[in-house]
Amino acid sequence: MLKPVKNKEQYEAYLERAYELMQSELLEDSNESDELEVFSILIEEYEKKFYPVGPPNPLEAIQFRLDQMNLKKSDLSEILGYQSRVSDIFSGRRKLNLNMIRKLHKKLNIPAEVLIREYSQND
Repeated sequence: MLKPVKNKEQYEAYLERAYELMQSELLEDSNESDELEVFSILIEEYEKKFYPVGPPNPLEAIQFRLDQMNLKKSDLSEILGYQSRVSDIFSGRRKLNLNMIRKLHKKLNIPAEVLIREYSQND
């Protein structure tokens, strides 16, 4: 019988079983696919509690999206204006302003709530 994950040993066992299930050819709506779904939910809840992941630093989010889109920081000058402005932002000499956040949100589809977070160059 499946129970909520309460300790690291149980978590490791659930991860192992989920991995085994993922390696097999699961049929949709089978007992095994349902079991994997339940394990995934239980594992996720444990991870949220004991291994929380906070939202990314805005600069990391921008860099990640650039990588996803096969763009370079220099390509940001088309969105933000001058190349020196891009350099100033990534060096920490300038912070993102509201207008920049709106443009980045619109052009790169980065959630605004990520871009408006406070950050420092060392985050």
